[in-house]
Amino acid sequence: MKVIVNPTTCIASGNCGLTAPRVFANREENDGFVSLLDEHPPRSEWDAVREAVALCPSATLSIEEEDADV
Repeated sequence: MKVIVNPTTCIASGNCGLTAPRVFANREENDGFVSLLDEHPPRSEWDAVREAVALCPSATLSIEEEDADV
């Protein structure tokens, strides 16, 4: 799995950092906008990442399923 963030569409809702805090952070110094912590998260984080993508109100987050990881 590869996580993709489009920072130009982020509205700083904070859902991603709350849902998958090992992969996303909503940093105060970034006005609460998303920061990607792990572009290739471990399998143990995949469900949380998928949930964060689904909850993102601005479609800022997406994932690419890589053949080796599926």
